[in-house]
Amino acid sequence: MAEANELVKLTAAQMAEKIRNKEVSSRELVDAELNVIDAAEPDIHAFLHISADEARAQADAFDKKNAAGETEGLPELAGVPIAIKDMIVTKGIETTAASKILEGWIPPYDATVITKLKAAGMPLLGKTNLDEFAQGSSTEHSAFGPTHNPWDTSRVPGGSGGGSASAVAAFEAPLALGTDTGGSIRQPGSLTGTVGVKPTYGGVSRFGAIAMASSLDQIGPVSRNVLDSALLQEIIGGHDVRDSTSIPMDVPPIVKAAREGYKRDLKGMKVGLVKQLGGDGYQPGVEARFNEAVKLLQDMGAEVVEVDCPHFDYALAAYYIIMPSEVSSNLARYDGMRYGLRVMPPAGVPQTAANMMAYTREAGFGDEVKRRIILGIYALSAGYYDAWYGSAQKVRTLIIDDFNKAFEKADVLVAPTSPTTAFKFGEKMNDPLTMYMSDIATIPANMAGTPAMSIPAGLSDDGLPVGFQFMAPQKHDEQMYKPAAALEAALEEQWGGPVWQNLKTPWLKSAK
Repeated sequence: MAEANELVKLTAAQMAEKIRNKEVSSRELVDAELNVIDAAEPDIHAFLHISADEARAQADAFDKKNAAGETEGLPELAGVPIAIKDMIVTKGIETTAASKILEGWIPPYDATVITKLKAAGMPLLGKTNLDEFAQGSSTEHSAFGPTHNPWDTSRVPGGSGGGSASAVAAFEAPLALGTDTGGSIRQPGSLTGTVGVKPTYGGVSRFGAIAMASSLDQIGPVSRNVLDSALLQEIIGGHDVRDSTSIPMDVPPIVKAAREGYKRDLKGMKVGLVKQLGGDGYQPGVEARFNEAVKLLQDMGAEVVEVDCPHFDYALAAYYIIMPSEVSSNLARYDGMRYGLRVMPPAGVPQTAANMMAYTREAGFGDEVKRRIILGIYALSAGYYDAWYGSAQKVRTLIIDDFNKAFEKADVLVAPTSPTTAFKFGEKMNDPLTMYMSDIATIPANMAGTPAMSIPAGLSDDGLPVGFQFMAPQKHDEQMYKPAAALEAALEEQWGGPVWQNLKTPWLKSAK
């Protein structure tokens, strides 16, 4: 068996090819990743639960079928291990949403995406950390401690899906699943130098994804390159009768588009530069890498045009009314009655259901979750509904309008993913509004349900990764995969390899 630090640096597609050629087994890949997890976790804390026994059993079952020639027809990534954000339900494996209120809950069923991964023979390495109930932009709001950024462990990995992004960036997993409500896959992707994709809303089933804000949430891939994300999205995508918001259509030709993109020919493609997503508040190093990447798109034949999306300026404000409103509704089910934490009132306090719920929620929910529940209840309350929630929904319609008009002028829109690189722990914890600004460039796509993707655009002047974001029309995810793959190839030629080659990985030396 090859050393773990060699195997884990392969892309998921390369791992899959080695499996097909019988050069490596699924079990060998799982063991290699578990060795890296053991070495890295004291510093990174990307995982809340490591399902080593389950992953090995799944890998052994796949290898047995593969040896018997019974894996024909399985997806290309068959046998490749994957990590799962702990916002996604996994049968028999603890699922907490990084909240004390769900600590110890063992689901009796799998999310649709998990069912598809298991059918594809992909072992589940474990559940990754996140901001509690996916509410945050730094993974500092996890009830079980923060995740650290592999590029600098004194800095955040972004959020809410910092665990999935850090696991992939640190070579603890070749792939991961995340959920994206306002940028929770793409913003961590930007801060950790990984590829993060939010598919078209309804393009991947949300059945079994713990709800935060149902009209905004979307499951999507986390990987180290564009093709791997395309291959993973092809597996998890498609219609699901158990999800009423699922689109009844086939997965777009995203893998074909990614492979076409690697030819680096973008002649005839129009790329829209969003006027509102840049300038004041964007770190100079972020803007510099972004502008250099835009020039590379032009060099490959793309025509770059500026597009005006005036209502994007109000997306953040509207999002922080709509999202908390849906949060307050979705989290009402956590009452201590049916599942999860139950805290009874102390002696001397009436032992009523109302008091039990109050004590349970006080102990079970963190500060950020409570803050958003209160905001949502206020926005939905009598006398304020039309002024706040109703107005925010009108702004949402105007944002969708902006996208539609922009896509009349361009095939794909581009912007920086995050206005800054990874910030230090504690830097924004006492200023929620500044923290919320981290998602200013990612939120519009969630408001409109359009697909969006972040890829690494190099390193800023501070030596930390910068993300470049693509946005495409609804149901046409392939339109962002082609230019994203082309830009990835051009950037890697410029850098002399992938961005992660600049990452110092001392934990890999002890992972054999």
